[in-house]
Amino acid sequence: MEIKVGSIVRSKAGRDKGDFFIVLSADGDYVYLANGELRKVDKPKKKKLKHLQGTEQVSEFIINKLSQGLKVTNSEVRKALAQAGR
Repeated sequence: MEIKVGSIVRSKAGRDKGDFFIVLSADGDYVYLANGELRKVDKPKKKKLKHLQGTEQVSEFIINKLSQGLKVTNSEVRKALAQAGR
């Protein structure tokens, strides 16, 4: 499973192990994650790809908003995770 912007992922390591996040951006071996609760959009979590497990789900709404250069809000991230059943 390829992890890209808009993907819903689960943390495999660290204090946030088992939590679900949405990928906001990617930078080499790292991605920046937010879940809208503990990890806000304005201060995303930087995490290595090897510490993440991809799911088959992506948030088209988040992808579209980020591709247009618009800011994503914490409530939109929470809503996207809830719609995905996470």
